[in-house]
Amino acid sequence: MSVTIYDVANKANVSMATVSRVINGNTNVKPATRQKVMNAIEELGFRPNAVARGLASRKTTSVGVIIPDISNMFFAELARGIEDIATMYKYHIILSSSDQQKNKELDLFDKMLEKQVDGIIFIGSAITEEHIEAFNRSEVPVVLAATVDESSKLPSVNIDYYSAMKDAVQFLISNKYESIGFVASPLNIHANAMKKQGYLDALKDHQLPENEELIFNGDDTYQSGLEAVRHFLHLNNKPSAVLASSDEMALGVIHGAQDAGLNIPEDLTVIGFDNTRLAKMVRPTLSTVVQPMYDIGAVSMRLLTKLLKGEEVDQQQVTLPHRMITRGSTSEK
Repeated sequence: MSVTIYDVANKANVSMATVSRVINGNTNVKPATRQKVMNAIEELGFRPNAVARGLASRKTTSVGVIIPDISNMFFAELARGIEDIATMYKYHIILSSSDQQKNKELDLFDKMLEKQVDGIIFIGSAITEEHIEAFNRSEVPVVLAATVDESSKLPSVNIDYYSAMKDAVQFLISNKYESIGFVASPLNIHANAMKKQGYLDALKDHQLPENEELIFNGDDTYQSGLEAVRHFLHLNNKPSAVLASSDEMALGVIHGAQDAGLNIPEDLTVIGFDNTRLAKMVRPTLSTVVQPMYDIGAVSMRLLTKLLKGEEVDQQQVTLPHRMITRGSTSEK
């Protein structure tokens, strides 16, 4: 049977209230009494129950993190940023994968609240009215990471997805590429829709025609990158460059083009988005838009700690800088 606070109180010959004060760091305990309680805790191997402590203090020093897919490199690095800052501020995280399913996201959110977490970091898909209602009902703060709230009312940490994709297109145009294919991520997610709009507006700014055949709707998987390049290679007006909305799809484009006998970047220039570790693993190495995943996670956790501690927050919607790294998959003319 597990050791209880009652066992510790008996062992130390003090009240359960005194044990509770020691566990929760209350300074109103005599040093000699505190030492007796600590000795009893060590001898019995007592481990305080965080939830039980939370019922008294209303704090469990735990943070819920809802993430689409922990096996995805993008989200894994983001989660690492969250965890490192959580550890620095003496919080531990409870991590759950939602598979980007709305009902599962909302169910996990409720389960996190049942676990008495002090706050929640949410990385999800489309932020619907149901999400917003759930977040607003919550008694604990919620911060969005790499997730855009169109209303701009929820605390969040992102980059400017529109400008980031627009900059990538402008880089290609400045290097004399005019037929530019685009592999889009699911457009029901607002950040992805912003990327597509950046692509379209960059073409418009340079008086280049919008060609729907040069847009392929992918799903952020390697397989959809392969399918995209097969689609492009069957066009009469084949693209000379392809922008993918994620690195994983960009890898599919590179390998699909190589399977078809094309050389990268001589026959086809390819640019990805995110700068995951995959970008350096492929050959040639992948040029990509840098979305600082670790920093997004770290800043979102720091923002949450400020909200939890009642510190002053200058900006609730944080936009981190982006940049582009050119590697072996692009050819500058």
